[in-house]
Order: sequence, then structure tokens, then C-alpha cells
Amino acid sequence: MSSDNEKVFTKENLDLYLRELAKEFRRLNGKTMPAEIILIGGAAIVANYGFRDMTADIDAVIRASSSMKDAINRVGDKYGLPNGWLNGDFMQTSSYSPRLDEFSEYYKTFSNIVTVRTIRAEYLLAMKLCAGRLYKNDLSDILGILAEHEKKGIPITSAEVDRAVNELYGGWEAIPEDSQAFIRSAMEQGDYEDLYASVRREEARAKDALISFERKYPGALNGDNANVVIKQDAEKHETRDAELEKLRAAQQEETKRQKRAETKASDKE
Repeated sequence: MSSDNEKVFTKENLDLYLRELAKEFRRLNGKTMPAEIILIGGAAIVANYGFRDMTADIDAVIRASSSMKDAINRVGDKYGLPNGWLNGDFMQTSSYSPRLDEFSEYYKTFSNIVTVRTIRAEYLLAMKLCAGRLYKNDLSDILGILAEHEKKGIPITSAEVDRAVNELYGGWEAIPEDSQAFIRSAMEQGDYEDLYASVRREEARAKDALISFERKYPGALNGDNANVVIKQDAEKHETRDAELEKLRAAQQEETKRQKRAETKASDKE
């Protein structure tokens, strides 16, 4: 499997790959030992919501025998999927909680052997808040989930988010301060769709900033300094925008001055 593969996972093909995975797992492992996959992150959003149409890989909690790894690789080979197209790497990150199983809900069963579950909305929000990456879809995903639930007439309340954070992480101390400020501001404003469009633009600019930094300083970028790079880039943009605004104001003032001078000269004639 090529690591350069550009394929993405959508609502349309997600079930196809999971179905093929279940068939392959059953072929390798037999009919008597079931497996469970809990989709989190982008895969859970693609499966349950309409605001985001794709994800680059499938993050999951995988409860299965060791032959599941072989099944994943075989399906990847068959469809030309990237290495690690289905993986549990996120379990090594701060957003993982051993209690995720408790707050999952049934999605589908494939080949009567692999049960797939997804994370309930408020707990998915808590996970996104814990990750809080400015260059991924974390913040826009939060707004997208809030917006869709509001449209359906089942809005997610701040009390539900608070409960989810406490049940997954034991308190808000585990959530970055920027994420805490973000969710408070978003839920106070309530304009989730407008905020979503704005945050998506900011995330795209953040991603561009990281790509530019990586080109300039190969190998220097990591999870610890990514947000610092993004914030510094944002500050540069703010400074540049402020300078441009000053220039525009000065140009407008000069244009007015010239018009006043022309008017005065005309009056003298």
C-alpha cells in the first residue's frame, strides 16, 4: 500500500470498506469470534452528519483478535488505501479515554461478525475540545455538530457538554484553555452556521501556515510547536491587515485632501 495515496473516506464509501473488512476478518478468523470497532473523530462525523463530506483516515477503538490487522492490510491492498487507513493510533493521544466504550452507540453490523459503533454527540464534542487543534477540523467539527443538532430540534446544551467532559476526562483541567474559551463563546453566540464558515477559513489558513513553515524548516514541525507557529502567523496577518488598513485610511484622506484643494482652486477661478 502506498503512503502517498490520496484517497479519502466519505459517507458513500465508508460502509463499503467496513463491509469488505468484515468479510476479510471472517475469512481469516472464522465465524465464532466477533469483533467491535468504535469509530471516533472524522469517521464518526462522516457516518452521522452531513456537514463534513470526508475524512483522510479512520480513527477507531478496535476490539478484535490480531487477525484484524491482517484484514485491514488486505482490504487496503485490494482498494489501494493508504497505510493505516483504519487505526487505533489516537489511543496514544490526550483525547483518548478508557471510558469511550460506555458512551458509544450502535451504528451497523457487517457480515454478522463485526459490530461498528460511533461516539455519542456530546462525548465527540468533548474529544474535539480536548484535541483542540487549530490546523485540523476540531473546532469546525464542534460547530458543525452543534448546528446539525439545533436544526433537528435537539440542541446540545452546555450542561451536556460539561457532563461529557467530566465523565471522559475527570474535569475541564484536561481541556486546553483556548478550547474552553472557544466553546463558551460559541454557545453564548449560538450562530453556529456563520461561525462554522469563519472557523473553516481560519483552519485552512492555519494549515497553509504549517505547510509554509515545513517547507522553510524541514523536520522542525511537531505537535508541540504547531499551535505556536499558527498563532505567530495569525499575529503577522493581523499586523499586516492593520498596516493595510492604515494605508487605505491614509490614501482616502489624501484623496479627500486633493478634492478639497481642487474645489478651492475652482472656486477661486
